[in-house]
Amino acid sequence: MARIAFHLELADGQREAYREAHEDVPTRLEEAYLDSDAGLETYSVFESDGHVFGFMELDDPDAIRDVMEASDAQARWDEEMDGIILDDDADQWMDEVYRMI
Repeated sequence: MARIAFHLELADGQREAYREAHEDVPTRLEEAYLDSDAGLETYSVFESDGHVFGFMELDDPDAIRDVMEASDAQARWDEEMDGIILDDDADQWMDEVYRMI
């Protein structure tokens, strides 16, 4: 089981819009992730003071990245997030540095 994480920053004044959008994540987007070959077990998103941290446990990180890059449902979600999430073209995936088990 792989664990992957990412970090995003919200545009100024967009915290409530981001949180409200996540109260009703589109079913098609959830299905795109769950129906992929990624073997997604856990997907959590945390937010604090305009910083978003996402965490996934899954079998195949490349498969979930493919969904994020190629699915129509993800493209529509990205349009909804346009102006809410800052797009700095940086690689937002994080390296695992420590894990206590």
